[in-house]
Amino acid sequence: MKKLVVITGASSGFGKELAKQFSQDGYPLLLLARRVELLEEMNLPNTICKKVDVTNKLEFENAVRFAEEKYGKTDLIINNAGVMLLGNIENQNPQEWQQMLDVNLMGVMNGMQIVMGDMKERERGTIINIASIAGVKPFGNHGAYCASKYGVVGLSEVARMELAPYNVRVMRICPGAVDTELLSHTTSDNIKEDYLKWKSATGVGAITPGDVARTIKFAYELPQGVNLREIQIADTKQDA
Repeated sequence: MKKLVVITGASSGFGKELAKQFSQDGYPLLLLARRVELLEEMNLPNTICKKVDVTNKLEFENAVRFAEEKYGKTDLIINNAGVMLLGNIENQNPQEWQQMLDVNLMGVMNGMQIVMGDMKERERGTIINIASIAGVKPFGNHGAYCASKYGVVGLSEVARMELAPYNVRVMRICPGAVDTELLSHTTSDNIKEDYLKWKSATGVGAITPGDVARTIKFAYELPQGVNLREIQIADTKQDA
């Protein structure tokens, strides 16, 4: 029997593709998202779907414990839930900053804390945090988004160091530009238009959420003693 995989933000993009690929190989799943109806539409076997806001730690933890009662302890958590609200630091609404920091950073910290103790005791487990290329290099109009994703990168490395003596892996995945719902979160039409013009001018668009999901699954299925600490994955034509 394969071990439990928990995926946040599983209703679209990377999360949805991860759910499909792990399910196809027989993993029991806990899928979490705010739009639970989209999770249920996938109709995957051995899968629990829960409506969860990852910034609500109690709600998040209750869902994980519920799934663990049925499928056993979490062997992999993929902290994938995120929002991208692009904007200029000078005039962006601070509420958008707060939303990104809450979901992209606090949500990841909540997920990690929920599973860390059990993984240390078992001396087994994997935490995969979805960061971004914007977590290793800056981009214009990405100020608060970069802040949140740089935070995920730093947080992940600290956690990796803390958990290494217990044989628990922490990985961070840093995708480049990929077609998901993320851009639609941005409220500035001008910024969205500029982003799409950049993609069109550079020819970026080959990489898919499925490519990212396959990469993550490959990294997880390596032996427990092998840790791909950071993976940057982007379209070959992306020069940034």
